[in-house]
Amino acid sequence: MKSFDPGAIERKWYRYWEENGFFSPSGRGDPFCITIPPPNVTGTLHMGHAFQATIIDTLLRYHRMCGYNTLGQPGTDHAGIATQMVVERRLMAEGQSRHAMGREAFIERVWEWKERSGQTITTQLRRMGVSVDWSRERFTMDERLSPVVLDVFVRLYEEGLIYRGQRLVNWDPVLRTAISDLEVINEEEAGSLWLIRYPLVGGEDHLVVATTRPETMLGDVAVAVHPADERYRRFIGRSVELPLAGRRIPVIADSYVDPAFGTGCLKITPAHDFNDYEVGQRHGLPLINIFTVDARLNDAVPEAYRALDRYEARKRIVADLEAQGLLAGIQPHVQVIPRGDRSHAVVEPYLTYQWFVKTGPLAGPAIEAVRDQRIRLVPKGWEKTFFQWMEEIRDWCISRQIWWGHRIPAWYDPEGRVYVARNEAEARVKYGLSADLPLQQDEDVLDTWFSSALWPFATLGWPDQTPELKTFYPTTVMVTAFDILFFWVARMAMMGLKLTGDVPFRTVYIHGLVRDAHGQKMSKTKGNVLDPLDIIDGRDVDSLVAKMTQGLMQPEMAERIAKNVRREFPQGFEAYGTDALRFTFAVLAGSGRDIAFDIRRLAGSRAFCTKVWNAARFVLMNVENAAPPTVPGETGERGNAIDRWIRSRFARALDEVKRGIADYRFDQVAQAIYEFTWSHYCDWYLELSKVVLADAEKSPEERAATRRTLIEVLESLLRLMHPVMPFISEELWQAVAPLAGVSGKSIMLRPFPEESRYCPDEDAEQEIEWLQKMVIEIRRIRAEMDVPYRKQVALFLSGGDDRVRDWVARNRGFIVSLGKLSSVEWLAPGVSEPESVVAVVGDLRLLIPMEDLIDREAELKRLSREIDALNSQLAKSRAKLDNPSFAARAPAAVVEQERQRLADTERNLEKLQSQKSRLEGTA
Repeated sequence: MKSFDPGAIERKWYRYWEENGFFSPSGRGDPFCITIPPPNVTGTLHMGHAFQATIIDTLLRYHRMCGYNTLGQPGTDHAGIATQMVVERRLMAEGQSRHAMGREAFIERVWEWKERSGQTITTQLRRMGVSVDWSRERFTMDERLSPVVLDVFVRLYEEGLIYRGQRLVNWDPVLRTAISDLEVINEEEAGSLWLIRYPLVGGEDHLVVATTRPETMLGDVAVAVHPADERYRRFIGRSVELPLAGRRIPVIADSYVDPAFGTGCLKITPAHDFNDYEVGQRHGLPLINIFTVDARLNDAVPEAYRALDRYEARKRIVADLEAQGLLAGIQPHVQVIPRGDRSHAVVEPYLTYQWFVKTGPLAGPAIEAVRDQRIRLVPKGWEKTFFQWMEEIRDWCISRQIWWGHRIPAWYDPEGRVYVARNEAEARVKYGLSADLPLQQDEDVLDTWFSSALWPFATLGWPDQTPELKTFYPTTVMVTAFDILFFWVARMAMMGLKLTGDVPFRTVYIHGLVRDAHGQKMSKTKGNVLDPLDIIDGRDVDSLVAKMTQGLMQPEMAERIAKNVRREFPQGFEAYGTDALRFTFAVLAGSGRDIAFDIRRLAGSRAFCTKVWNAARFVLMNVENAAPPTVPGETGERGNAIDRWIRSRFARALDEVKRGIADYRFDQVAQAIYEFTWSHYCDWYLELSKVVLADAEKSPEERAATRRTLIEVLESLLRLMHPVMPFISEELWQAVAPLAGVSGKSIMLRPFPEESRYCPDEDAEQEIEWLQKMVIEIRRIRAEMDVPYRKQVALFLSGGDDRVRDWVARNRGFIVSLGKLSSVEWLAPGVSEPESVVAVVGDLRLLIPMEDLIDREAELKRLSREIDALNSQLAKSRAKLDNPSFAARAPAAVVEQERQRLADTERNLEKLQSQKSRLEGTA
């Protein structure tokens, strides 16, 4: 075995697993199924996908090894708006547009993009080691799923749960489509509050109205005041002149008005504000739409403002109001601005005909499913948020004015009558329409989340009662980020319960978002979006900059992005490998918290992989020529303490890993694997085993028992870490398994380690923990006294009870070898202690004579000189930091550097003073 090279093993083993069908369900055991959240075919996967893939695959591999009939169901999502935006931008770069191409040609271009992007995504998932059944891969618009989506639309329409109506919706004027409430991001921004005089009809007075949107005043249909507001009670029922428009509108009373906001007078524009819409419905007010689909003013406004962009219209209207003496003032005001999550354009409440799902009848059963724990949310704290949102849910707008997606299965005749059916032929038969009646299909497509809501059961063959549906539905776990809890999880719950009569999943594990090292959201414009494959395979900084600045929609951002990339990743990325990336993600996977991903953490994970690799090399070199046990786990007699101890520590690590997975605490899983591997197996057991194997006085049986323990525990350890680190564990297991007396085609098909083979052993743990303390104290004394590494010293012991004396007798060889000792002797009663450095372990005194090792007086003088020098340095550093002008004028980095220098000096001084005190105590 050569040095660890992840690039040399990862593709090899994934290809082996896939070609041999190891990802397919076994057909044996209880079912365990995860339908992976389908990535959007918008390009490539990001770090959030890679994190999620790690969690999903850890669960799949673990349950497969535990004997479950395991299915990982893969697929991708057509992502209507997002994918159409990507393709349209590419067309713009070519000087084309979808409107010039026409719908059919544009859809062909999107399918071409989907094929390229889909292949990239599946390649990335394979490189992450995801063990899903690729033979069952689905796409939300494939020939199997598309008819299912249309069938569900028709079913729900026929039950009265889907309807078409004129409603106020969130309208994205850049994308020119309706979007759902969940696709709107509300951001606080500094703005203004305009105070406008609305003259009362009769001319003797006016009402001052406060508004954040003067451009919508041309659609006003009333001015509202609170019915209990004494200031305006006398004006209720009168009318005002709408400035610039010449229309008379009523003054109404409504409890929605907040008397403390602005002036207490509120303009009511039902066609362009959701709250005003509700007020308008209560008072029977008309709706006047003043905007076009691209947020320009339409023909419903005075001619002077027609065709103006909304913000240009705002400037013109404010200027005209001021010119007419109707602008009473402008005040600074922080307001909440709604923006589309895709285009980032300010969203307009817009009156239009759309298709909706009645969510009320669907939300109730989903709420009850979570309440009675048929659906379990992990962490449980998300339940409150889920209930609050579901109990206030509004009807779901499911139509989108784009071309890429499932076209709504509705047809219109020349009179505007609507016919809903799975296809035109069915519509004619269903509604008894003549063959010559012209029908035009609805131009809109369904919201992407409508088809995604069917994912858990449609991918298993529903509505047909397929063997997969009967076996794996409801699915076991849904792994998802909290940001799509309502976009997707809630809608899957509603649709699953409605269409199948059962929940779509038993558990929802809700994880945080992956952010950069500073806790910032990853975005292309910041230059902090990372491709998992760049981390796995490595990439130099120049090619990383080139990649980050390629094909930008805002080319002017290239220079800033390049600067950020070079600052954050000055050396680019080493080739860390998949296992190191997966292990890092597991370490960071706390209880639902956002993940601050720091590339520097990968160095530790890569070092851990190397540690495992080198440990396996050592074991193989020492066990290759030893006969394997006839029965895996056979150890002959009870064994020595170190062998019993490492088995006991493994039993505890195994328990921690299993509890961590059961609790979805993958950070605890990683910690248990790391601590056992590094701190127990490598740092201690391997070192102790070297003593046994090199000790000619040990019996052949004892050395054989240690060899068996070395290989058996390593083989079990590889199986323990396999769900998190699949590639390195497979590579090493293939070499280790035969020596452990284990056969099999792959580690992923072997059972997870069993508790019956490993039991806690309190006696062995107490004995070896005592031994560790002994060795640590001896090493500490040697380090503090600067004893050369190869120099052997004598150790005298005094005190201790009979048990400790037995431990010393049994472990003398370990103490001598690991402590680099020439001898270990008990001081006879009454014999005075030699001049020594003393340490205490329990009631046992450890004495290491200093005779012939160092010149005590010379060493004390040397230490005094160093202490004086450090005290002088400390005084200078403190004086500098206490100087106000230094703290005020020096760059922050320089001040921080000085603080660090002070801390280092204090630490070094404390160490030298301790060393001097110890040496003085030997007199």
